[in-house]
Amino acid sequence: MADPVAISVNQVSKKFGHGKDAFFALEQVSVDIRENEFFTLLGPSGCGKTTLLRLIAGFEHPTTGHIQLRGEEISHLPPFKRPVNTVFQNYALFPHLTVAENIGFGLEMQDKPAAEIDSTVAEMLQLVQMESLRDRRTDQISGGQQQRVALARALAPHPRVLLLDEPLSALDYKLRKGMQIELKRMQLETGITFIFVTHDQEEALTMSDRIAVMNKGRILQIGSPTDIYDRPSHRFVADFIGDTNFLDGELIEANSEGAVVRLSSGKTVKTGPTDAAANTPVSITVRPEQAVLIEDLDAADLQGTVTNVMYSGTDSHFHIELTSKEEFVAKVQNAGPARRDWQTGQTVGIKFHSHVLQVVSD
Repeated sequence: MADPVAISVNQVSKKFGHGKDAFFALEQVSVDIRENEFFTLLGPSGCGKTTLLRLIAGFEHPTTGHIQLRGEEISHLPPFKRPVNTVFQNYALFPHLTVAENIGFGLEMQDKPAAEIDSTVAEMLQLVQMESLRDRRTDQISGGQQQRVALARALAPHPRVLLLDEPLSALDYKLRKGMQIELKRMQLETGITFIFVTHDQEEALTMSDRIAVMNKGRILQIGSPTDIYDRPSHRFVADFIGDTNFLDGELIEANSEGAVVRLSSGKTVKTGPTDAAANTPVSITVRPEQAVLIEDLDAADLQGTVTNVMYSGTDSHFHIELTSKEEFVAKVQNAGPARRDWQTGQTVGIKFHSHVLQVVSD
């Protein structure tokens, strides 16, 4: 049984500007975010993900639609009346205060008893593993440590929902990877619903229970990281998440179990289910690592000529020009049986397993 809904966004639109300068940052967006969930809003700059986060926080109000928290309407409540906290990109810490004073600041503004503040600050310091730095000023600690303080301060009032607006973007790669693990640990330990905004696909796949992929003010697909990566429903989703190949074909037949598509090579392949109509042109997506290179051209679904080989340590990328003149990339593990035996100029066959091909809409 799924956890109850923490945040419900129902047919929300947000328009900025007036007259000919008006534009919709969000259009008819609906999503239910569950209790105790790490939910990520993923998309390129300008897709509307931060606008949606600001609407949930109360920094903006919807033009149309409704936002509910645990069944209660909050669309027009000011931020301070919502049991929601936000961690911003720039952290917004007080440099003249210590780590402990920053964490306890919000509790002091709520007139919490001193004993409760001390207890909560100690709890948060332990959660973010910064007990030894409690008396250090925040302008005397590293960027990663500042990020932990910002998280602890936001978590101290025990909000029902924590909103995170690209909080890892200012960190270097290694530190960012470490903080991804820490964020997920904190979410699991506190049981608080995390709503995370990012444009980083790897970040979203690593931490999320579910992901909403957004573009041009709309949510295109919601699903688990596995769903989004392996079963994209939309061409944009397939292209935005990781590397992929697109192939043109004609849908021959389809049912609830899957579909049959005729490729440009004349071969027919099985794909996942689709709502597309039979006897219509379709696009198929397949990830580079899901293609198998073979020598037997007669057994291949496609064939082409290797135009470039790129070695990247754990694997090699084979760029192939198909007989249809389409470009295709296959990724082969260097430790695997195929290794790096294929050479530039060589003709190769490409074979697919039926479960890896997906028909996507435009």
